[in-house]
Amino acid sequence: MVHSAYDCVELVADCPSKIDAVESYGSKLLAACSDGSLRIYSPQSHSQPSDHHSPLHQEPYALEKTLAGFARRPLISMEVLHSRELLLSLSESIAFHRLPSFETFAVITKAKGANAFDWDDRRGFLCFARQKRVCIFRHDGGRGFVEVKEFGVPDVVKSMCWCGENICLGIRREYVILNATNGALSEVFTSGRLAPPLVVSLPSGELLLGKENIGVFVDQNGKLLPEGRICWSEAPTEVVIQKPYAAALLPRFVEIRSLRDPYPLIQTVVLRNVRHIRHSNNSTILALDNSIHGLFPVPLGAQIVQLTASGNFEEALSLCKLLPPEDASLRAAKEGSIHIRYAHYLFENGNYEEAMEHFLASQVDITYVLSLYPSIILPKTTIVHEPEKLDIYGDASYLPRGSSGLSDDMEYPSTSHMLESDEHVALESKKTSHNMLMALIKYLQKKRNSFIEKATAEGTEEVVLDAVGNNFASYNRFKKTNKGRGSIPISSGAREMASILDTALLQALLLTGQSSAALELLRGLNYCDLKICEEILQKGNHHAALLELYKCNSLHREALELLHKLVEESKSSQSEITHRFKPEDIVEYLKPLCGTDPILVLEFSMLVLESCPTQTIELFLSGNIPADMVNSYLKQHSPNMQARYLELMLAMNENAISGNLQSEMVNIYLSEVLDWYTDLCAQQKWDEKVYSPTRKKLLSALESISGYNPETLLKRFPPDALYEERAILLGKMNLHELALSLYVHKLNVPEMALSYCDRVYESMHQTSVKYPNNIYLTLMQIYLNPRRTTASFEDKIINMLSPQNTTTRKVGSATSVKPKGTRVTKKIASIEGAEDTKVSSSSTDSSRSDGDGDEFSEDGSTIMLDKVLDLLGRRWDRINGAHALKLLPRETKLQDLLSFLGPLVRKSSEMQRNCSVIKSLRQSENLQVKDELYSQRKAAVKISSESMCSLCHKKIGTSVFAVYPNGSTLVHFVCFRDSQNMKAVAKGSQMRRRL
Repeated sequence: MVHSAYDCVELVADCPSKIDAVESYGSKLLAACSDGSLRIYSPQSHSQPSDHHSPLHQEPYALEKTLAGFARRPLISMEVLHSRELLLSLSESIAFHRLPSFETFAVITKAKGANAFDWDDRRGFLCFARQKRVCIFRHDGGRGFVEVKEFGVPDVVKSMCWCGENICLGIRREYVILNATNGALSEVFTSGRLAPPLVVSLPSGELLLGKENIGVFVDQNGKLLPEGRICWSEAPTEVVIQKPYAAALLPRFVEIRSLRDPYPLIQTVVLRNVRHIRHSNNSTILALDNSIHGLFPVPLGAQIVQLTASGNFEEALSLCKLLPPEDASLRAAKEGSIHIRYAHYLFENGNYEEAMEHFLASQVDITYVLSLYPSIILPKTTIVHEPEKLDIYGDASYLPRGSSGLSDDMEYPSTSHMLESDEHVALESKKTSHNMLMALIKYLQKKRNSFIEKATAEGTEEVVLDAVGNNFASYNRFKKTNKGRGSIPISSGAREMASILDTALLQALLLTGQSSAALELLRGLNYCDLKICEEILQKGNHHAALLELYKCNSLHREALELLHKLVEESKSSQSEITHRFKPEDIVEYLKPLCGTDPILVLEFSMLVLESCPTQTIELFLSGNIPADMVNSYLKQHSPNMQARYLELMLAMNENAISGNLQSEMVNIYLSEVLDWYTDLCAQQKWDEKVYSPTRKKLLSALESISGYNPETLLKRFPPDALYEERAILLGKMNLHELALSLYVHKLNVPEMALSYCDRVYESMHQTSVKYPNNIYLTLMQIYLNPRRTTASFEDKIINMLSPQNTTTRKVGSATSVKPKGTRVTKKIASIEGAEDTKVSSSSTDSSRSDGDGDEFSEDGSTIMLDKVLDLLGRRWDRINGAHALKLLPRETKLQDLLSFLGPLVRKSSEMQRNCSVIKSLRQSENLQVKDELYSQRKAAVKISSESMCSLCHKKIGTSVFAVYPNGSTLVHFVCFRDSQNMKAVAKGSQMRRRL
């Protein structure tokens, strides 16, 4: 879009001669005329002298003086070398003049006939083209110029320019790069047929090459640059660069274009017969036939206002960057205003993402941007940002806001602009709404990090200030009272703005269907408004996000209630929304709460204990919730799961469950078994060999755990049932005789009795208890005395269940059956120890075995000799044979004892042989050691004429000598004896001192 970038001012009018070249020196104008004169013009209102840094003035110029005969022929061009205070002119040759006197001090005669030149001010190098030659001269201070190089080129040079260390030449219809060191030429591209080649140097050191009406950017090596192409209206004859614009001299006018892609047309200056265009320090000079005009840049602020008003926002922003550093505040204000207006323009035209980029660059408050989205509900805030206070209009006319065309329901363009198809209209409207929200999401996400950092820092600073100001207690009370809602109290600008941003971002994510992104937002640190977000999530059935909202606000009860509801719905519904929620989700939610709110964990864990007991027990264990607390809570609220909890607790970690809890678990099992026993007895269906699942658990618990009190449990047992359980308890009390009697006489399962004996034996053997084989002898006595042991068992059971009996006698105590004689009692005592087992015998005959008296009892029961023999045959290695034989009846046949005595005798013989072998081996070893000793004592010592005494250091010669045990130290025997006497005397004196 065209705007006024330059003001065209006529500086010199009615020059008497035709102007061939023009240049400026400070505030003065130099005009080379066709008559060979040089006319110097100065401003009419400024008579004082000026230096070469003075700018041109926007006013008429008057002739100051005329230098007639300045050149013999008309000047082709001239250039002021400001760094060296010289004027370079090209006429029939190249001449140098001192400024400001214009005295000619050097003429390069070799440049006669030159048609183009270029000056490298940095190095002081001059290059010029003459016919098909290119010459390079170097300025040698005040002494003139020195020729450096001369190169031949394929054709006459039309245009030339330094490019770094090289020279770019425009010859005929192509451009080439000439290496100024070795003269090598490299082609760039053709220049076209309609216009002569044109080489223009850019301030960055790059080049602009003309190709017909197109300006092509190349680097110093001739490589094309990706900046694009300047397309002029016609092929220019001259181009002047004055950032940020490029002015081209066209046949009928001067065209000004921006140097920023896509190089738009900025301004057209229509002047007839413009012959030359020249760059000055603050303007562009236009030389006509008999006048001089100046193009003076319009102030950047005015240009920015023009561009903004006309809607050319990008160009206005590029100009803002050119404002001087001292106007930084002005530049920021201008840029912000332009960004806002440009954002509104883009927003109205559907370029939502670009609009948000400009809103972001403008640093406008987010509430201003969110006002463009009426569908986004924002929390109430004490911070008010009034749009009219924002400088979005500048000096231009009013620009309507983008939100004016939006209704509360996000309605879009009127029906007159819609297509006839309603479906297509709805689709386009939905697409537009989605694009708007997606742009808003990107905008908010870019702003969010800084907002969250400020809000977090503000909260931390608040805590520190409260602590330092002795308000820490009040702060804690405030936090405690707000714990129910869980949100951080918003009392500052940073947290208010963070709340507005996060609330809007969550809504935008949900409206665009990005539920997973909304979930991630709530899982991290956020400041979402609880009330607004809760209502939105509930309406949209975003259950997972609602759970995270409750969680991040510490509303754990509300979250767990919702989660339980969803789990229940998932059981009865096949909906995809609720089907994904499982009881395990409640367990996972409860895990972090074990350390902070164990009561809440226990309350809601009851809801999933039955469906996933293992995970729930793991929750209790991993959360370190006291087992007593869990058991007490279960006993009160879910007694049917109490046993299951204790079971899993015991199975996972036996050490984690105390003796009280173990006892309680056993009592629970026992209560259930007793109820089951009562029911079966009422139905007359009780059978001792029937096992319910609970009875199996009871038996396993009685066997495996030891935290209960067996005496207390025994008092709860019925007298005529549950013999197996009773036997286990008696075993725990070390009443092995009673336990074995139950297995043998009540349960009639000898195998269980044998297994019982094995367990007792192995446990005693591991603990190194004396007489580990007593238990098998006890079983033998029960087999051999069935009537007496049965009677003894019944008497002891009655005594244990009697309320007057407070203690229980061990197996080692005397039995209730009074013995008729003393021989058998002494015999048993001698076998196993009087304090361990004393079994009475019914026989007083010293010539019989102990079991003879009970072979046939009064009620006709016989001794279980076959069981005794089987026991001896199977456990012969654990029973003392001599003691066992003394217990057997006299009538026992030796043949029946073959299975017992055979392996026993073999083992004894084997042990005897082994002992004999070991004895022989030890004797042999002893002999070997003695032989080794003798061989070690046979040491040979060689005495030579050089052997010395280690004590007196004299030669031993033929004297008597002694050898120390190491076999190498030799001493005179006399020296050795004297040394021993000295040691004895020293030792005696030390003893006397001690006395």
